[in-house]
Amino acid sequence: MDRVILHCDLNSFYASVELLDHPELKKLPVAVCGDPSSRHGIILAKNDPAKGFGVRTAETIWQARKKCPELILLPPHHRLYREYSRKVNAIYDEYTDLVEPFGIDESWLDVTNTLHLFGMDGAALADTLRRRVKKELGLTLSVGVSFNKVFAKLGSDYKKPDATTVICRENWRKLVWPLPAGDMLYVGGAAQKLLGQYGVRTIGELAAFPRETLEELMGKLGGQIHDYANGLDREPVRSRHTPEAVKSVGNGTTFPKNLTTRAQVAAGVRLLSDSVAGRLRRAGLYAGGVHVTVRDPAFHDRSRQRQLPVPTHLIRDISAAALELAEELWKPPNPVRALTVTAIHLTPEEETYEQTNLFTAGSAPDRERQERLEAAMDGIRRKYGGGSIAFGGRTPEDPEEGGGFRKKGFS
Repeated sequence: MDRVILHCDLNSFYASVELLDHPELKKLPVAVCGDPSSRHGIILAKNDPAKGFGVRTAETIWQARKKCPELILLPPHHRLYREYSRKVNAIYDEYTDLVEPFGIDESWLDVTNTLHLFGMDGAALADTLRRRVKKELGLTLSVGVSFNKVFAKLGSDYKKPDATTVICRENWRKLVWPLPAGDMLYVGGAAQKLLGQYGVRTIGELAAFPRETLEELMGKLGGQIHDYANGLDREPVRSRHTPEAVKSVGNGTTFPKNLTTRAQVAAGVRLLSDSVAGRLRRAGLYAGGVHVTVRDPAFHDRSRQRQLPVPTHLIRDISAAALELAEELWKPPNPVRALTVTAIHLTPEEETYEQTNLFTAGSAPDRERQERLEAAMDGIRRKYGGGSIAFGGRTPEDPEEGGGFRKKGFS
């Protein structure tokens, strides 16, 4: 039996919530934005009249006002958006316990096993949800109904605002395959550009493209989107009340100034590794590998990963592996604009302890000292604050090599 999955998308969510308090502006072009006094403030959301002028989310305020000089700008109220999101999801909860939010304004619902309780099919339930949300909260929904998550989301995007679209076994090729490849989940701008170079512009052309070639071009993602285009998505809807296992722990930063020396890059790597290792220890996790991304000032990213000899949550181990990877990706004096260090292949502490002891028996005393040292650092940070002690002793902008630990803010 096919699943019955709904994807519910609140239309122009931020702008719609703001207009509940400003009904007189409903027919005028309105956008929610960051700081209007900043040239680089961006549009966070817009209503349908603003869309009619070509105003787009994420463009700068000055670009939007160039298109629509009469655009009315409202400040965001994120606490209010979270409250309305909670209210909407509470309505969804009345129909199934499998509700998976996708951002603040979208959710998947799997109603396969509860639909019979309400005496209606998926389309009728979608219409019921749209009526309830409009009547009880004053907001509108677009709902896609399908047999998998990817097509349900395509359905909610298919017709807006305030509409229900059913994508079923009988019509999915007719509705889905003519759509641009970029409309499908996980096909971003870079993937769309790459596919276009091979003449793949629609979802139908993506479905017909050789799967093996896609995997050669795009790795695991290539096979995944090929399955999606052929209606083979089997991803379950996960209840938001069931926490998902952590797959990676990472930290990245863009530096105020470009890094050009080994000492600066090493300091940046240590800083990020310190943060990652601390989060691993707090979560009771060990890393089996490290992944590093180096970005240059032209926003070109280079990445590489490495398996660790033994699982670890020590700053020293993660930092050493990350620095080796960074040096493979970058040579001075080429400038580095941003760095990211990510711990991968995570395992819980209770599943890691014996394996770690087996492979590190010879260095056990040294590792135990390091464990005690880093545990002491955690204790100092809990007492005096996160910035009270740091591993490495230098900031990325410091031109000299550094080592050891640095205390600050207390004696």
